[in-house]
Amino acid sequence: MPVLECCSVLDSPLTKRDAERAAAAFKVIADPARLRLLSLIAAQPGREACTCDLVVPLGLTQPTVTHHLRVLTEAGLLERERRGTWTYYRVVPTALKGLREILS
Repeated sequence: MPVLECCSVLDSPLTKRDAERAAAAFKVIADPARLRLLSLIAAQPGREACTCDLVVPLGLTQPTVTHHLRVLTEAGLLERERRGTWTYYRVVPTALKGLREILS
């Protein structure tokens, strides 16, 4: 389910549904590991990274990193693509833009 793709608080008040989605997304990124994952992926060339490239920088186990990536994906903040045995994650720019606009 996408976080927010449509609206800015500056244009009009959030609907109840949009406010609930935004609150859920903010709750997801309130976790330090998830926030770091988003920043690590966004800083990569092409704004994507393989799971295997994220374990060492975070200092967490592979299952823990995979769990956080799944939560971010389910929240609509990341997209994933399977390439052979590896999974690559990309930031969803519209989702982050929607959250950024709420804070503006």
